[in-house]
Amino acid sequence: MTDLLDLPLASLQGEATTLRALTGGEPALVVNVASRCGLTPQYTQLEQLQQEYGPRGFTVVGVPCNQFAGQEPGTAEEIAGFCSATYGVTFPMTEKLEVNGEGAHPVFRRLAAAPDASGEAGDVRWNFEKFLVDGDGEVVARFRPTTDPGAPEVRTAIEALLPR
Repeated sequence: MTDLLDLPLASLQGEATTLRALTGGEPALVVNVASRCGLTPQYTQLEQLQQEYGPRGFTVVGVPCNQFAGQEPGTAEEIAGFCSATYGVTFPMTEKLEVNGEGAHPVFRRLAAAPDASGEAGDVRWNFEKFLVDGDGEVVARFRPTTDPGAPEVRTAIEALLPR
């Protein structure tokens, strides 16, 4: 079975890539994102995590998804422009993907198999579900959409994966 980090993806710019290439094989927070969601302001804290932990070998990876109430309808160029202009996003973004159902991308099939803190695995519930992946491609934590990216439990889990 192909390692989660090596499953083929495309960047938001359409270039072939993998999670390993986007993260350098370092720990990452993979988040399905949307530009027109009530949770969209989470981009601010995701970027804060990137700025704070990036120098220590951590990457946030945004994955646009339009499966939840059509809240990410834009083109790749529109998504990139919105994220940059509105939230100053510097972390890598993939192409728009499906995260649930028959068309779910293989990356999200693997991610969704991981349980959250209450032991529940399965479909992504909404935009801004967060998956913390270690440098070996193992999902070590899953945070539901309403969990703030800056929440203590998210920060603690990230810190546990990073060098002191």
